[in-house]
Amino acid sequence: MKTNALKGMRDILPAEQRLRDYVQGKILETYRSAGFERISTPILEDIENLDKSDGGDNLNLIFKVLKRGEKLSSALESEPSEKTLSDMGLRYDLTLPLTRFFAANRNALQFPFKVIQTDRVYRAERPQKGRLREFVQCDIDIFGDSSPNAEVELIDVTARAMLNIGFKDFSININDRRILRNMIENMGFAPETIDSVCITFDKLDKIGVEGIESELTEKQFPEDAVKKLCAFISSGSEITLDAVIAQCSDSSIGEDLKYIISTSQAVAEGRYKITYCPNLVRGQGYYTGVVFEIACPQFSGAVGGGGRYDNMVGKFIGQPVPAVGFSIGFERICGILFEQGYKIPDSKERCALLYEDSTSFPEVLKIAEKLRENYTVSVIKKAKKAGPQFGMLEAQGYTKFAQIKDGEVIVK
Repeated sequence: MKTNALKGMRDILPAEQRLRDYVQGKILETYRSAGFERISTPILEDIENLDKSDGGDNLNLIFKVLKRGEKLSSALESEPSEKTLSDMGLRYDLTLPLTRFFAANRNALQFPFKVIQTDRVYRAERPQKGRLREFVQCDIDIFGDSSPNAEVELIDVTARAMLNIGFKDFSININDRRILRNMIENMGFAPETIDSVCITFDKLDKIGVEGIESELTEKQFPEDAVKKLCAFISSGSEITLDAVIAQCSDSSIGEDLKYIISTSQAVAEGRYKITYCPNLVRGQGYYTGVVFEIACPQFSGAVGGGGRYDNMVGKFIGQPVPAVGFSIGFERICGILFEQGYKIPDSKERCALLYEDSTSFPEVLKIAEKLRENYTVSVIKKAKKAGPQFGMLEAQGYTKFAQIKDGEVIVK
């Protein structure tokens, strides 16, 4: 029997789990204080739903589950293929399950529907630092509000969650997929290829401009269009929103983006930055409008992101429903905080109450209950050799030790 967790998945020891619980608690506290309500959905989804979800490159990373019993036997007897052998898969994000949930339960939900999801998702990634096959996402979404105020609210609530965890020097970068699509089409890419271009474009922080050019060339896109796009990427911060809107055939689509940026900046009051980012793509094909990401100087790449996806629910019910969501990069945030030795603020010190066999155990528990007014207390039988026991407990985060001597409790 193997004791190691599967590649891309991991066991979490108590010290790290305490930090994760704290971070998730602060996020949930912030979300709930803004009137968002938490739901849960199954980790398994119908494979047809997953395959048709416009999830970009994530569709290549679905863990597919074999059919069972007679269905599997029948599939094996015919012409077996990956498609015929599987009928369900593990969710790769929380957006597709949420839209299915909304479609199934919309008549029982209040509008606008403001929802929290904090749960595990699965992707068949090639395991490496920062890329796991099982990880937690923390999302908030709003259904039924087509106004740009929905984006402003999500940005505000998510930013407050980041502030409440303790982050300060972060920026929320914003773009609009409609403006981006219009601009890419004007560069010479065919309309039906723009999603493919955006999937490649979204890899900018991983492969750089040269990698973008190489991949787009390999996809056999027009050379002139590829060069224009790469020149645009390279110009970066020199590009203004007004200049980009001026290149669009429909300048009205920029008004919502201007409103979201200016209003969010007013709400931020300098506590964090709100920045127009013309290079921001977001790889999922289901985004229909504004997209955003969180950037922190402590991290490479984004530590959160989201956007508007008004067409996703329509895949289930045949009519569009306004929807927009924002996800915090829970794993990345917890990972860097743990590596930096982050101390949970205002948490009680951990105290080990060491007792001997000669002490009445009911009395030990009563003493522990009293000590818990000031400490987090674990009741532990005293070892014969105190030195190694104290060393191990200190390594586990205990800073106080209590012992019972002649009926008196001594805490050191």
